[in-house]
Amino acid sequence: MSGHSKWHNIQGRKNAQDAKRGKIFQKLSRELYMAAKSGGPDPSGNPQLRLMMDKARAANMPKDNVKRAIDKASGNNEEHYDEVVYEGYAPGGVPILVYALTDNKNRTASDVRIAFTRNGGSLGSAGSVSYMFDRKGYIAIDRTTTDADEDQMLEDVMDAGGEDLQTSDEAYEIYTDPSDFTAVRDSLEAKGYKFANVELTMIPQNYVPVPENKVEQYEKLIDRLEDSDDVSDVYTGAELPEE
Repeated sequence: MSGHSKWHNIQGRKNAQDAKRGKIFQKLSRELYMAAKSGGPDPSGNPQLRLMMDKARAANMPKDNVKRAIDKASGNNEEHYDEVVYEGYAPGGVPILVYALTDNKNRTASDVRIAFTRNGGSLGSAGSVSYMFDRKGYIAIDRTTTDADEDQMLEDVMDAGGEDLQTSDEAYEIYTDPSDFTAVRDSLEAKGYKFANVELTMIPQNYVPVPENKVEQYEKLIDRLEDSDDVSDVYTGAELPEE
């Protein structure tokens, strides 16, 4: 993880995501619905739902939208979505994991396959890419929201049970073991920290440089995948050239 900031990737794609805010809310509603349907509508007893609510809050999703998705799961609605994972490579041999929630696997598989093949990528078989990523808890704190210096932040992260802290001028980024994620989040929240991003994520073990002549093609692939109604998360091991 050293030397690579997930925060910069998040901020770098923020403007593009702002333009797709309605679609992002639609995807979050689906994730909230499934979390509440499987574990109940009370976030205090449903860690997955609480995580999805944190994710919705970070995306500035209106509270009414969140409530509507949870209420829908509490009713007699029988909608069901399957989680499907696709593995493949972007131009330049960059590994990509695509997570989708879908009510039609054939439609989603077709969308994902077209996205890869039309943008210089290729789909792989199950297990061909996933071993290159580690599941981690991730918490980002915008430094403008806290007075804590790096020493104080490190002490609080270690006390909470965090694995790693990365600092930059803009943010503190905390990584945790997935099993410790909830405890670390709750501990830091209790100390008054405000989170800019909270999620369970996939972190690449190594980063693959994207050749300059492949950057546009790579970005079109990621945009096409994220534009799919069924795709909830795209994880990539790309290292883009500095601008």
